[in-house]
Amino acid sequence: MKAAAEAKRTALEKFRERPTANDPDFVERQAAKGAVRAARDARAAGRKSARAAQKLAEEAARQSSIEIEEAARKAEIRDQAVRDLARKAEQKAGRDARYAARKARK
Repeated sequence: MKAAAEAKRTALEKFRERPTANDPDFVERQAAKGAVRAARDARAAGRKSARAAQKLAEEAARQSSIEIEEAARKAEIRDQAVRDLARKAEQKAGRDARYAARKARK
């Protein structure tokens, strides 16, 4: 019985010893915690903005890469069209020459 009463009394003393909001040490600890929390939030915001900036840079690089590839593909298509026209002109010239040779033989 005595041990239970002693435990109860120590628990009550712990409760009474808790600092109140008017205690200067309590106020100081709370201010320190608030400063630490603000610094942590600032670092997190900095990391978040750095990630966002990196993401934007990567997106811009990817977009420019896509545009360069598209321009190269269009240039290749144009070059192929020019080669096709040149080949067709060559074939026509060959046909015309054969036709002219046949006409000259007659």
